[in-house]
Amino acid sequence: MPHQGEILQEVIKNSGISITHLVEELGITRPTIYRKFKDASLDYNFVKRIGEIIGHDFSQDFTTLQQVDLSLSVTPVSKPVTVTPDTPVAMRNTVSLPADADSLKQLMTLQQKYIALLEDYNGLLLKVYGPK
Repeated sequence: MPHQGEILQEVIKNSGISITHLVEELGITRPTIYRKFKDASLDYNFVKRIGEIIGHDFSQDFTTLQQVDLSLSVTPVSKPVTVTPDTPVAMRNTVSLPADADSLKQLMTLQQKYIALLEDYNGLLLKVYGPK
């Protein structure tokens, strides 16, 4: 039984959309997409974005067990924190992201750009210092 990466690769191949076009749209590098093809489980938003680009609904391609692995859960803050004057407060920075799809899409875009940047940096290090 093929895993999620293999299924993704086969659907992309059958779509007729080139890998070059796909990675440009996603903002990632070719090595990144080929690594994704080797992954047994993939991030839901990544698969959804590819589906949007190639015009394919992946919901029927993955088994129920694979779809459970494909989920991304965001836990919203359930209740506000109330601070009273006599309550000691430890200062710390927290970020609360809304659980809407637009924010998740922005987060995934940033993550993909960060990964691409890291890959470029690693490539540069290899050019400058060579392999270990």
